[in-house]
Amino acid sequence: MKQTAENKAREERIGEITADANDMEEIMMGWFYYLDDGITFPFEAECIEQKQISPLRKGEKVTVLELVSEYDSGKEFFVFIEWSGRKMGVPLAQLKPLKTDKETKQTVEDWQYWKARRYLF
Repeated sequence: MKQTAENKAREERIGEITADANDMEEIMMGWFYYLDDGITFPFEAECIEQKQISPLRKGEKVTVLELVSEYDSGKEFFVFIEWSGRKMGVPLAQLKPLKTDKETKQTVEDWQYWKARRYLF
């Protein structure tokens, strides 16, 4: 699998998110607050990869409604989406924001970068 190239601007933002963290739980909390502050809901998104834990197929478009509580997420962040007339949670990492503001797009991409670089909590 191809390694994601380092992005210095993203690394700086991630450094700010995790700077005061002393353990995995604090890193997770830092990420949760970064995502919660940086994403404007609702927004339209497209599935960019299929995952076993999600019913979405690559290319499917959905409305992203809100971030799932950090206590429900484990080591992945989930968002609630509107899908087939139902509200359900899917991994944020599998979604590409479409028509949304610059900060939301950057925030989601920062999380996807973290996951792609295989950083851990």
